[in-house]
Amino acid sequence: MNSDDLKKALKKHFGFSAFKGLQESVIAHLLKQENSFVIMPTGGGKSLCYQLPALMQEGTAIVVSPLIALMKNQVDAIRGISSENGIAHVLNSSLNKTAVEQVKSDIRNGITKLLYVAPESLSKKENIEFFKTVNISFLAVDEAHCISEWGHDFRPEYRNLRSILEQFEQVIPIIALTATATPKVQEDIMKNLRITGARLFKASFNRPNLYYEVRPKTSQVDSDIIRFIKQNSEKSGIIYCLSRKRVEELAQTLQVNGIDALPYHAGLDSKSRVNNQDKFLKDDCDVIVATIAFGMGIDKPDVRFVIHHDIPKSIESYYQETGRAGRDGGEGHCLAFYAYKDIEKLEKFMSGKPLAEQEIGMALLADIVAYAETSLSRRKYILHYFGEEFDNNTGEGGEMDDNMRFPKKQFEVQSELQLLLETILATKEHYKTKEVVKTLMGEKNALIQSHKTHEISLFGKGATKDAFFWMALIRQALVGGFLLKEIETYGLLRITSRGKDFLSQPESFLMSEDHKYDALPSVNIIQNKSQGVLDSALMKLLISLRKDIAKKNQVPPYAVFQEYSLEEMCLKYPINFEELVNINGVGEGKAKRYGTKFLELINSYVEDNQIVRPHDLVVKSTGINSSLKLYLIQSVDRKLPLEDIASAKGMNMEKLVTEMETIVFAGTKLNIDYSMEDLFDEDQIVELYDYFIEADSDSIKQAFEEFDGDFDEEELRLYRLKFMSEIAN
Repeated sequence: MNSDDLKKALKKHFGFSAFKGLQESVIAHLLKQENSFVIMPTGGGKSLCYQLPALMQEGTAIVVSPLIALMKNQVDAIRGISSENGIAHVLNSSLNKTAVEQVKSDIRNGITKLLYVAPESLSKKENIEFFKTVNISFLAVDEAHCISEWGHDFRPEYRNLRSILEQFEQVIPIIALTATATPKVQEDIMKNLRITGARLFKASFNRPNLYYEVRPKTSQVDSDIIRFIKQNSEKSGIIYCLSRKRVEELAQTLQVNGIDALPYHAGLDSKSRVNNQDKFLKDDCDVIVATIAFGMGIDKPDVRFVIHHDIPKSIESYYQETGRAGRDGGEGHCLAFYAYKDIEKLEKFMSGKPLAEQEIGMALLADIVAYAETSLSRRKYILHYFGEEFDNNTGEGGEMDDNMRFPKKQFEVQSELQLLLETILATKEHYKTKEVVKTLMGEKNALIQSHKTHEISLFGKGATKDAFFWMALIRQALVGGFLLKEIETYGLLRITSRGKDFLSQPESFLMSEDHKYDALPSVNIIQNKSQGVLDSALMKLLISLRKDIAKKNQVPPYAVFQEYSLEEMCLKYPINFEELVNINGVGEGKAKRYGTKFLELINSYVEDNQIVRPHDLVVKSTGINSSLKLYLIQSVDRKLPLEDIASAKGMNMEKLVTEMETIVFAGTKLNIDYSMEDLFDEDQIVELYDYFIEADSDSIKQAFEEFDGDFDEEELRLYRLKFMSEIAN
C-alpha cells in the first residue's frame, strides 16, 4: 500500500489531509504485519497509529489499555467518525451478559474493528476461547510503560500479556506504544513482550507549545494558584496534588473563590469519579483537582494549564502529566510549585519499601529535584533525560520556559569543572552525586571512610564553594555531556569521552547558578501558533451548538468537532457538505453525523451578517494575518505587561508600539487601559483626551509641541493607541 492510499484512508476516516510526524511510517509497517515499538509523546497522535490500520484491515484489533475511562473516551471518538456504533467496543467487567454477547456478535460479523480490553479481561478463559475463533488483526499495547518496573506507572498484570497472547494460537503482530520511556524502560518492555526485533519508532519528546515554569512553594500557595487561574479564566486546567486530603481541601478553596473546580481521586465513589471526569471533558467545569489517578490517556485536547501543587516523584511522571496540556497544539502552561520539604516527605514514604525499590525511587527523586532547581533550559533538561539533544537557539520552543525567559548571569567555571572530573576519577567512579559533593567539600560519612576517600589529596579541595554550587555544576556537566549517570547502578557518576577530552585539553565552560527559590519572577506568556483572525461571534455560537449536540449524543464536545476545526470554520465559513469535509479534522463520517446543524447555523449567520465569502474559501482577514500580530492581540487581552510582551518577542518598546499601531490603525481594538495606570494620572488622561478629540491631526510631533515636552514621544504614542481603539474602532 503506497503513501497516497494511506492519505486517502486518513482523509476518509479522520478528515485529516496529512499525517503527523512518524504516524505514516508506523502505520505502513504495521500493515505489513510486522512488530512495532512506538515512543511518541502525549499529543503526538499515538492512537491514530493503531486506529487507522484497524479500520483498514479485515478482522478486529485488540487494544490493551489500563483504564476504563481511557477506553471509553477512545470508543466515543471512533464511534464519532463512523455511522456504525459497533465499529468500536469495550470489553470489561462492567458489562452485563447481554452487552457482552452484543460485543461478541459484532466481532463475529466483522463490524468491530477495535476492541478495547483491560489485561484482566483479556486473561479470562472464556475470552481466550472466543478470540481463538475470530480473526484478530493485531494486538496494540497502549501505555506500554505499565509493563516495566522502571516505568512511572508499573502494573504487574501487564507483564502476563505475552503468555496470554500465545494461547490465541494465531501469529498476531504486536504494536507497543508509550508516551514516556527512558532507554531502561524501553529495553524492559521489548524483552517482556518478546519483540526485541521489533522496529523502533521514536518521535521527538519536544512539545514546543508548552511553557515550563517552577515557582517557590510558600504558605501562600493556594492564593498563588487562585490568582493564576483567575488570570486564565474560562480555560480548562488540571491541578495535581499528592494526597487525597489535599485534593479535597484545594477543590473546596477554589469553589469558595468562585472557580468552577471539582475533585478527582481514587477515594471517591465510582459514580462521583465518573461524573466529575465527564463534567470536565464536556466543559461543564473548568478545573479538575486530582491525584495522579486522574488523567492517564484522558484525551481532552484543550487543557490550557497543568499545575503541580506538589512536585511529582519522577521526571517521567512530570512529563506525562504536563503532557495533558495543549494537546491540540494551542497554548499550554506547565506550572510547578517546589519546596524541598515535599521531597523529604516522598523520601519518608519510601522508607518501608524493599531496598532495590528505594534505590530506584531515590534516583528518580534526585532527577526531579535537579529539574526544579536547575537554571538551565527546562526543556533542554527534560529532553536530555529522555536521551534527546536540544539546541535552544534552533529548536522549537527554545524560549518557552522561565529560565530562558529570565536567564541568570553566567560565569566561567573551567577550573572547577576540571576539579570535579578529577575528583570523580580519583574516587574510581564509585560515587553518586551526594558522595562526590561531600568529597569536594571535605565532609566524611561512613561510605567515604570505608573507601578511605578522606585520605586522597583532592579531599576537601572544593571547600571554597558551597554544596549548592557543586550540585549545580554536576547537573550542568551532565546536560553538557561531560558526565553521565549510570541507571543500572542507581545513579553512579561516570566520565564520558567528552569529559576525558576536556581533562586532556581544558576549554572555557560557563554556568549559571541554580535557583534557591527566594523569589522567582512570574510570567504568564504562552505562544500560540494560530494564524488569522477568528470571527469570535460565530465561534461562540459554534461552541454553544457543539455543547448541545455533545450533550444530546452523550459524548464530550471535542468528540463532535475539535476546537481547531471550529476555528477554521470561523475563518472559512463552509456552507455545504463539500466545503465542510475540507475543514481540517472533519472527515466524511463526522460531517454526515454532526455536520447538518453546523452548516445550517453558518449559512444563516453568513446571510444575517451579510458576510462576503470568497468562492475559494480564502482566510477571512481584517488585515491582521501574521502570527506575531495575533500573538500581540492575545497578550494584550491577557493584560500582560507591555515590557514582557516586547521581551518575549525580542523587541524594544519602540518596535512593539509600531506593531500595535499597525493593528489599531487597521481597525482592530486593543484595550491597553491596564498599562495606562502606571503612565498617567486621571488629570493627564483627561488632558490628553481633550487634545486628541479636538486636534486636526493625530501627529505625535504636533502633540509633543503642544504639550511642550510634558510627555515624551513613547507616552504620546501609547495614549494615541488607547484613543484610536476607543474612538475610531
